Amino acid sequence: MADPHVYVYGIIRASQELPAGRRGVGTPPARLRRLCERGVAAVVSEAPESLLARRRDLMAHQDTLLELAERGPVLPMRFGVVSPDEAAVTERLAEREREHLDTLERLDGRLEMNLKIFTVEDGLAELVRDDPAVRRLRESAQRRPGYEASVRLGEAVAAGLQRRAASAAAEALRVLTPLAEATTPGPEVPGCVRNISFLVAREAQRAFQSEGARCAARLASHAEVRVTGPLPCFSFVPSVHEGAPAAARR
Repeated sequence: MADPHVYVYGIIRASQELPAGRRGVGTPPARLRRLCERGVAAVVSEAPESLLARRRDLMAHQDTLLELAERGPVLPMRFGVVSPDEAAVTERLAEREREHLDTLERLDGRLEMNLKIFTVEDGLAELVRDDPAVRRLRESAQRRPGYEASVRLGEAVAAGLQRRAASAAAEALRVLTPLAEATTPGPEVPGCVRNISFLVAREAQRAFQSEGARCAARLASHAEVRVTGPLPCFSFVPSVHEGAPAAARR
């Protein structure tokens, strides 16, 4: 009988213990175990026969990584990384042991926070009041309504709201960046003016969240400010998936 495929959650130091009672993906939830290779270990479980991005499994994956991070640094894998067998996992761990240990050292005592800035449609009244060009176009469209006038006004409003959100993003970054050790831009998100992740020391987490909440309140008329976290440090281990233990993605 062929060895079952192995689902990989992340890489930790070999000395780090697993959280008691934590279960992983699958139905029923799979038991976690470590595959150790010298100084590092992969946190794995048996891979489900059918692996889909269901909410329960997505949350089980993320919650596992967050619980691991409470006990020590973790190189997180994205959801859905599967290896053909345990031997392939330990082989790749051995190949990149030094690199993984260096990255674990860099992430020790740190977590990821994320900032997203969105435009706010209910900022129109303030935009009309503060932007003379938009105000003139609106008055013109009211005097001489028509398709072209509506298009020009719509474009000016969209651009104005975008500028206000960009200004809010600059202010949020000015306040939050000094609280982080590193930043990296995230992927584009529909309607999002700025998406950026921060590498934050654990002792700075509360200060970061407090400043984020103050920014959200202070800038609410200009933008929707969303600060989320703590998160697994996905954004600060860009090479981990190339180094995934013989990973095959489903």
